[in-house]
Amino acid sequence: MNKMSKLSIFTKGIVKENPVLVLILGICPVLAVSTQATNAVGLGLATTFVLLGANIVISLLRNVIPTKVRIPCYIVLISGLVALVQMIVEAYAFELHLALGIFLPLIACNCVIFARAEIFANKNTVGNSIIDALGIGLGFTLAILAIASIREAFGAGTLFGFDLPGLSYVNIPILTLAPGGFIVFGCLIALVNKISKGTAIKKKEFGCDNCPSALVCGKGGAK
Repeated sequence: MNKMSKLSIFTKGIVKENPVLVLILGICPVLAVSTQATNAVGLGLATTFVLLGANIVISLLRNVIPTKVRIPCYIVLISGLVALVQMIVEAYAFELHLALGIFLPLIACNCVIFARAEIFANKNTVGNSIIDALGIGLGFTLAILAIASIREAFGAGTLFGFDLPGLSYVNIPILTLAPGGFIVFGCLIALVNKISKGTAIKKKEFGCDNCPSALVCGKGGAK
């Protein structure tokens, strides 16, 4: 692929195929930990690390892993990477480990990682898979950071734990609660659709035929 193609691979994860605001994947942890920007960055980086490692290994072994057992192989690999990330975070960022709680090990169930493994890494070179992982990881991190920044700034009057002058007296407490997460999430999706005029992605590009989970639910899955 040429440089422009590689740039396209990287940027599509940020805009056209943003995993949170366009593909609507991995929403449970996004809404749960996006009450503070610090937690959002932590979860975004941890997810990106796992995504990068999974893409590299799966791309390297794509011609070795038997087709019939590729999903179990993905599960074992991703679970191992998540366990590694969990130990690193617990050892060097214990407060973040406590803040993320159960949602750190649940990265192992994140649809974003399984989707990229099956849709991209399983069919492309290591180099392009690395670029794809970095683009998708950045898109995921930016999306959750945007949600968290709005919720923290207008819900608590702070950002990354620091007081924001002028916002301390206009707090909207509901933004720090679950309903507030859905409100901000919905507004950002509407904004993305408005900016892209509803053409951020074509629905036919992401149906059951390209979903790794479809193998489990009995609706086919990528071949």
